[in-house]
Amino acid sequence: MNSKLAIQGGTPVHTTGWPNWPIYDHLEEQSILEVLHSGKWWYVDGTKVREFEGKFSNLHHSNFATAVTNGSAAIEVALKALSIGCGDEVIVPAYTFVATAASVLAVSATPIFVDIDPSNLNIDPKQVEAAVTSRTRAIIPVHIAGCPADMDAILDIARTHNLAVIEDAAQAVCAEWNGKPVGALGDCGTFSFQASKNLNSGEGGVVISNDESLADLIWSVANVGRTRGGKKYEHPVLGSNYRLTEFQAAILLAQMTRLEEQSLTRTRNAKTLSCYLHDISGITTLKLDPRVTRHAYHLYIFRYNSAEFGGHSRDEFVEALKSEGIPASDGYLPLYGEEVFHHGRGRCQIASQQSLEQYKDKCPTTEAVCADGIWLPQNALLGTETDMQHIVEAIVKIKTWWS
Repeated sequence: MNSKLAIQGGTPVHTTGWPNWPIYDHLEEQSILEVLHSGKWWYVDGTKVREFEGKFSNLHHSNFATAVTNGSAAIEVALKALSIGCGDEVIVPAYTFVATAASVLAVSATPIFVDIDPSNLNIDPKQVEAAVTSRTRAIIPVHIAGCPADMDAILDIARTHNLAVIEDAAQAVCAEWNGKPVGALGDCGTFSFQASKNLNSGEGGVVISNDESLADLIWSVANVGRTRGGKKYEHPVLGSNYRLTEFQAAILLAQMTRLEEQSLTRTRNAKTLSCYLHDISGITTLKLDPRVTRHAYHLYIFRYNSAEFGGHSRDEFVEALKSEGIPASDGYLPLYGEEVFHHGRGRCQIASQQSLEQYKDKCPTTEAVCADGIWLPQNALLGTETDMQHIVEAIVKIKTWWS
């Protein structure tokens, strides 16, 4: 611990690497070859996508699932199925991946950004309530980092104002709120299987729902406007081809065989980290609402107080951690600051007139966490208890030198 910082030429705390991602073996290879040799590589002729949709529905206690090309497309499909478009407003958190709000633009609706709860970085229900107008049609709560948002409050607001709820559960496979899996708590939920996700096939996504009529529309939008049981060249719904391939579904089915064990490992290591980090002044861990009965831990996020580390900035701290062998990153920027949301490109006139400068004052928590948040990726949480201790040792080492 007395050696100088690795960024100054000292020996790193962690030198053994981290679990590779993705994790795979002969099962993925066998599954891909099975699809290859079958000659049935797409959804219409194959069986793997339907098998995956069934198993994912069971995992998240939903009655219906439609697998799609990616998580961004999943949100677009959900919005289109709900007939949300030009002139409509959709409330989204200001701290999330761009796809949450960009998907709203893609259907010519207007994303309305609201601030997040500082305790867990999820959308703040009080800010949601204040943002509702006569044009509001839907709320998209994001289960950030795999931590369920306050679905009780969000669903209450939605019922009061007759709004749809689309859960963006891209990071939240296996997460639970009050003992119920996320995704089908609202009208529908969307998931991503992009390469970094806890369940992945390189790219891919799914939309789930317990509403049969909505699920049928979701299926139609994703299947070039056809209807279940309809003729091949009948297209009564405006849709496009968002279908997942049989190869990706085969990979997902193989990946699902390890999902529970990996989820338990992430949870165990996250609890260990939280226990250690709690005692380090200048490091703030996020709080778990007791109604969060399962956190997916796609990310482990904590906050950094530069004053406790000799005034060194968050960016300096991240670089120092990385030099010590810790895979840290700094996370999102305020979403309302992205240039794409400052212009009317691709949107109807009512959306293009929306000014975004107001959001800086209205979203103080987003501004703060974008300046002091630290991320650790989910594959780091698949490491050993010693690996978790090394994360803590690296932080203590840096603080000792900087304080």
